[in-house]
Amino acid sequence: MIVRLIISAVAVGITAWLLPGVTISPWWATLLVAVIMGLVNTFIRPVVKLFSLPLNILTLGLFSLVINALMVLLCAWFTSHMKVDGFWNAMLFSIVLTVVNWILFKFTGTKKK
Repeated sequence: MIVRLIISAVAVGITAWLLPGVTISPWWATLLVAVIMGLVNTFIRPVVKLFSLPLNILTLGLFSLVINALMVLLCAWFTSHMKVDGFWNAMLFSIVLTVVNWILFKFTGTKKK
């Protein structure tokens, strides 16, 4: 669990470094942001996905991108260490974070549950 948290924090740091619309400062706050993202994705995201299921079916799953962007904005709202410049930057952050997470978990051989 600690290894997965560290990998997620590294992925958050890399993604924030790559995208100019998202900043996390100081550098150690990436671990805090990763913990907050994990908690939001564990507790809040399933409820939001359940209530938006009809809209998600109607859009053939594309509304999931909007939900992911909203979860990133919610994480930024929870902490003062993360700044996101608008909805589209949050959506791009969530897409790039998914790719970076996948690459890091494949590279390290750690399985994400």
